Amino acid sequence: MNVFVIGIGLIGGSLVKDIKSAFDNVTVYGIESNEANIAEALTLGIIDQKATYQDLQLADMVIVSIPVDVMVTELPAILDAVNEDCVVFDVGSTKALICKTLENHPKRRNFLACHPIAGTEFSGPSAAIHNLFKDKTNIICEVELTAFKLQEKALKVFQAVGMRIRYMNPVAHDKHIAYVSHLSHISAFMLGKTVIEKEKNERDIFDMAGSGFESTVRLAKSSPAMWTPIFKQNKENVVETLEEYIQNLTAFKDLLLKDDYEGIYNEMNNTNKIKGILKKNTVKQEIE
Repeated sequence: MNVFVIGIGLIGGSLVKDIKSAFDNVTVYGIESNEANIAEALTLGIIDQKATYQDLQLADMVIVSIPVDVMVTELPAILDAVNEDCVVFDVGSTKALICKTLENHPKRRNFLACHPIAGTEFSGPSAAIHNLFKDKTNIICEVELTAFKLQEKALKVFQAVGMRIRYMNPVAHDKHIAYVSHLSHISAFMLGKTVIEKEKNERDIFDMAGSGFESTVRLAKSSPAMWTPIFKQNKENVVETLEEYIQNLTAFKDLLLKDDYEGIYNEMNNTNKIKGILKKNTVKQEIE
C-alpha cells in the first residue's frame, strides 16, 4: 500500500506511524512545503520517501494534513492528480467550506471528509506519536458522496488505528465543534494572554502556576498557523459561541459584584453536572 501524507505534523505523522505498525508492506511518501520537516520526518522514520504531486498517481491513499485554508486551494489539485482507485481524506477541524469547495469536482467520489478528534498542543514531525487515535472519534461528513469501495479502504485503516466512527453533516459538525474545541482553544489563548499581560515578572507566573492553570492554558501552546485559518473558516459559529461565553462570564462577574455567593455556588454546582455527562459519554464510547 502506497500511503501519501501531505503535511507531516502531529496528526498526519501520527496516522502514518500507526498505519505502518498495523499493516505490512506499507510505503509512506511525504509531501511538505517545509524542507526541514521532510528531513526530520525521514530521519525519524515517519516517512520512507520524499514525494511531489507528480507522484500522486502511485497513491492508494492520501492523507491531507495541512491548515484548512490551504486545504481549500490544494485539495482540488490533489484530486486531479490521483488515480481512480485512490482514496483521499483530510483531517481538518472545519468541514463545511471544504465540502462545498469539492462538491462539483469530477473526482468527488475519491474524497472522504474526515475530522479525527485527537491531538496534543505540539506540532511538527517530532510531535507524532503512536496510538494517538486509539478510542478517539473520527467524524466523517457526506460519506454518501464517496465511492463505497474507497469508503471501505479508509474505514479499514481507521479501524486498525483504533478510531470510532461517527457520521455528521458538515454544517452541524462546524457548529458543534465550535463549542467543544474552537472555544476551548480561544479560552486558553486569552487566559494565557491575560496572565502574561498582568504578571510582567514571569518568575511569579511559573512559581505560582499549579496543575489547574497548566491544564487550562495547555491549548495556548497550539500552533497559531493552524488555528487562525480554523477560526476564519468557522467565524460565524465561533462568534456565536464567544457571545454566549462572554454572557456567562459577565453574569458570573455580576454575581461577585452583588456578593451573591449563593448564586455563584449554584452556578458552579449546576455546571458540575458536566462530570456525569462526560463520564456517561466515556462509558457509552467504551461499550461501542
